[in-house]
Amino acid sequence: AEIQTCGFLCLGPMMFHHRAVGDRIHLSHGCRHAKRAKGTFRDGLVFSNRPVRVNERIRLRIENVIGRWHGALRVGFTNVNPDSRNLPLPKMAIPDLTCTPGHWATVLDETFCKAGTELEFWRSSKGNLYVSNNILDEHRLLPKEINVRGPLWAMIDLYGQTCSIVLLGRCHVCHITISFSLLLPSSDILVPQLLSFYGASCLLMTDAEEQMICVVCLDRQAQNPLPCGHCCLCLKCSFKIFKSFGTCPLCRQSMGTPVINWVAAP
Repeated sequence: AEIQTCGFLCLGPMMFHHRAVGDRIHLSHGCRHAKRAKGTFRDGLVFSNRPVRVNERIRLRIENVIGRWHGALRVGFTNVNPDSRNLPLPKMAIPDLTCTPGHWATVLDETFCKAGTELEFWRSSKGNLYVSNNILDEHRLLPKEINVRGPLWAMIDLYGQTCSIVLLGRCHVCHITISFSLLLPSSDILVPQLLSFYGASCLLMTDAEEQMICVVCLDRQAQNPLPCGHCCLCLKCSFKIFKSFGTCPLCRQSMGTPVINWVAAP
């Protein structure tokens, strides 16, 4: 299969904005996991770190819910840049933000947001808001007409029962699906063993440092510091990204020259 790669128009990985978060929100796993304190049902606002394109699907999984609260996740969009928001943020998306210009959000039913449910929401070129999940296997057209002129950021409110979510991978930003499993040919003799882009000493991490998840596979631990300072790739994905792109997936700076040992395959 022919491999296509993102060009300079790619906006990069989807994460939560690192600063514009509710008072009771804690971000982890490279700003892909958001958790609201269990002692409250509000103060759970988060925003995407970058604008969202037309028909780009924001995929997330409900990690944990608390049954003693009423209500659940609220999702939507805003044309207000998270960088420009003053802290502390409002308590809730609805009605605190939706009563102000440039904010559109809708309420998701509790039955639609059970623990383990995977959700997708997106907006069309006509300004319609859509949402679907993997359990009910249906799409819902929500009656929210969004102003699509100009950039829009995703807006999520961890409200009520919903207290923990994680963003899932699979980038459709450039309308291209990249299959990393096709980037490297298999070998029956030798396999690459990527040590580091600085050397093996850079892989040492203190117990106090937070474990980050690889932004490519969203599975293994990111443990390979790049020359730009980002530690966002696991060893396996580091080699694949280096061979195919040669730049950091977050800032597009050069990945430099890796330290590679070739060892016999088991």
